[in-house]
Amino acid sequence: MDQHEYIAVIDFGSQFAHLIARRIRQHNVLAKIFTPDTPVHEYKDAKGVILSGGPRSTIDESAINYDRGVFKLGVPILGLCYGHQLIAQHFGGTVEKGKTKEYGQATLHINDKSDIFQDLSNEERVWMSHWDVVGTAPADFEVIGSTKDCEVAAMRNVTENIWSFQYHLEVHHTEHGMKMLENFLFNICQVSADWSIAAIEDEIIKEIQDVVGAKKHVFLLVSGGVDSTVAFALLEKALGKSRVYGLHVDNGFMRHRETTKVAVALKKAGFTNLHVVDTGARFLRAVQGVIDPEEKRKIIGELFVEIANEEMTKIDLDKYLLGQGTIYPDTIESGGTQHADKIKTHHNRVDLIQEMINQGKVIEPLKDLYKDEVREIGKRFKIAPSLLNRHPFPGPGLAIRTLCSDGDNEIEDRDAINAKLAEIILDSGLDLKAAVLPMKSVGVQGDERSYKHPVVIAGKATWKQLNDLSVRITNEVFMVNRVLWLIDPKTISADAHMHERYLTKDRLDLLRVADDIVMTKIKEHEVFADIWQFPVVLVPFGDPKTNGESIVLRPIQSQEAMTVNYYNMPRPVLTDIKRELKKVAFIDYIFYDITHKPPATIEWE
Repeated sequence: MDQHEYIAVIDFGSQFAHLIARRIRQHNVLAKIFTPDTPVHEYKDAKGVILSGGPRSTIDESAINYDRGVFKLGVPILGLCYGHQLIAQHFGGTVEKGKTKEYGQATLHINDKSDIFQDLSNEERVWMSHWDVVGTAPADFEVIGSTKDCEVAAMRNVTENIWSFQYHLEVHHTEHGMKMLENFLFNICQVSADWSIAAIEDEIIKEIQDVVGAKKHVFLLVSGGVDSTVAFALLEKALGKSRVYGLHVDNGFMRHRETTKVAVALKKAGFTNLHVVDTGARFLRAVQGVIDPEEKRKIIGELFVEIANEEMTKIDLDKYLLGQGTIYPDTIESGGTQHADKIKTHHNRVDLIQEMINQGKVIEPLKDLYKDEVREIGKRFKIAPSLLNRHPFPGPGLAIRTLCSDGDNEIEDRDAINAKLAEIILDSGLDLKAAVLPMKSVGVQGDERSYKHPVVIAGKATWKQLNDLSVRITNEVFMVNRVLWLIDPKTISADAHMHERYLTKDRLDLLRVADDIVMTKIKEHEVFADIWQFPVVLVPFGDPKTNGESIVLRPIQSQEAMTVNYYNMPRPVLTDIKRELKKVAFIDYIFYDITHKPPATIEWE
């Protein structure tokens, strides 16, 4: 790696910090990650520096300390979001609280198309996720881009070779972000494009061999998804089949016949050293009466480790490392970098796992990669498309898609929220209704975790109209983080409420039926490949007379899971799914999640 020219990415804790590095690697350029307090001499040979976003504010006590020598390196610098504000503050500009919170797409009006905006149009679609804004640009800085709600959205100092943007060019929702990055890398930094996925693969295999050594084996937890499957293949290539023991734990939270399908598919693909244990009853007992999503995730994750340790003990624990198909979004959302906010604890990042990692007992070949990179390596290994192209499925499975409640229906500031929603709907000119609902879900706003209520929209509208409303609502109504569209029936009963419900086999079976209907229909209509992931969520919200519940459809499109768009499903497909779901007993309401990430996460919990 030392012979490669590289770009230094300074990670201020953004959910997207490593995505910046991924985007750089897509241009065949090496990127190295450093913390803000890393002495600048450690990356003095970088060809350029990118300052990431982050969940903190540059104007309060949470501001992050950094080596100010970064601005004396004499190399090009690009600041993004928090990095943009830090540059403004460092050079004498001002940073202040924005009048609105910008989440999602915005239109950037470009004032100068030289340098970093070369070959772009005067207006570009960009992706925002911020609370603070640059109020005034520093002296000697030129404002080169603005949006409706952000006057200083892009600025530059040609003399100092510094550029900065309020928006995130690294997410694929910034339409030509890759072109902007390309301009920075090659026109401004003039770095060499000599990095490749093959080099990453070789490095991973060497690291596996170095960590495991010549005598130990790997005990790999295998879900059957693309991550654990590719990790299985890499470990076998590095160590040989006899030294990799695959364990699939059926936790009782799997989809319809999922464990059987996984076992058959993996054995057919040549993974013969695979073992399956059925522990469904044990997991269900462990989460009995649990409501809080973080607690639920931790209990499930720790039980996975306990079972893995029990199984390893049967085959000589001392000679095995625990293997996981962890990818980077799992670690970043769990607060895995120094200044990142914890969005939700993934099952492979609970305390017991962290303790084992600290003891050197865990190996995770894919921990620095994203889903698209993992799939690319899988293609190089000639893994069957049926395994590589499976929709991602969380380790805790349907347990985090089955929401639980103690029956609390209180909503803080309900009247204020509904009044603001009425104002937004009236301004839209559409014949719709909107209201806040009593359930809650996890979100990510301004790189911080949120746990807030969703808004429901009822009435006829186009996907574009729904999208515009969703973005506006989550930007202007800070007390919510998700927007739903009511699919069936046309209105919500005045006495509909959250029931007291916990995680039970009956509820899981109900969700299994609904999920199977959805998966069957999207395959029948040949839209399965258009959808990156399709959570189907069961919420204990319904009418008192029927004692029923609600189904939320959450199909999304993404490349790397750090940002997503909800999927604009063809209406005939949606109508067919609705028709079949209405035949299922105890389903009162069907919603469609029309929220991007950010501000909502992919999963509800």
